[in-house]
Amino acid sequence: MAKRAKTPLPPIVNGVRLVRLTSWQDFFPFINGAMRDPQDYVFRGQRRSSWKAESSLDRALRETGRVADAARVARRHLHEFRLAIRGRRGANPQMLTENQRWALGQHYDLWTPLLDWTESPFVGLYFAFEKPSSGQRGARAVFALSQPLVRSKSRNIEQEELESAARADVLEIIRPMTDENTRLVSQGGLFTRGPFGVDIEKWVRIHFAGNSKNAALVKIIVPEEEDDRLEILRALNRMNINHRSLFPDVTGSAKFCNMRLAVAEY
Repeated sequence: MAKRAKTPLPPIVNGVRLVRLTSWQDFFPFINGAMRDPQDYVFRGQRRSSWKAESSLDRALRETGRVADAARVARRHLHEFRLAIRGRRGANPQMLTENQRWALGQHYDLWTPLLDWTESPFVGLYFAFEKPSSGQRGARAVFALSQPLVRSKSRNIEQEELESAARADVLEIIRPMTDENTRLVSQGGLFTRGPFGVDIEKWVRIHFAGNSKNAALVKIIVPEEEDDRLEILRALNRMNINHRSLFPDVTGSAKFCNMRLAVAEY
């Protein structure tokens, strides 16, 4: 029997490959077959494909009109959080770096310059479809970011900006080594931190301008038809990807039970 010809991948433009799936069921073979070196990537799911991959702090700064003073506002915001949590981290809490403080805040819904990612593409798909959208039809997105390419590019940027007093225009990949967020381990979680006011896709297009060979970012558009969300959640639950496994606490258990009540045959 002749082998089925593979569908050619969309081109890479300025380091970004945009993939539009015809069905959510194409996500699994794309990750396992068509996508090169998926182990090099980290993944992020978003409920709307039109949303930018940007931090909660960037959104807040834009909505409050304080983008021009972002660095100062962020320092003050983190300082206030540090003061507010005094005496609330238990006895003898460990000292935290700046990024570890941001990561702790992220865990408790503080607006931060960090963006959540996971090592699992299927956990990324779960977070893209976890919540219902406002309409029955549309498209969601899973972003895949190349760790080796981003780290290499950021090292080059740091070398070029070595003498600058300002924070280098890098995209950091952050894995906090603290014991205060057990969800990170369960989710294969980590963070990125980029320049203020620059979303992930914009950063890649700027720093990989003209690159048509290396996909630093793959944006996977997953279409959603009626009832697709429920089918996806059922399929992922059979892979033990659900709130109970991703959130190892009472909140996760409660949301898992709610999902079982809301989704038939979950």
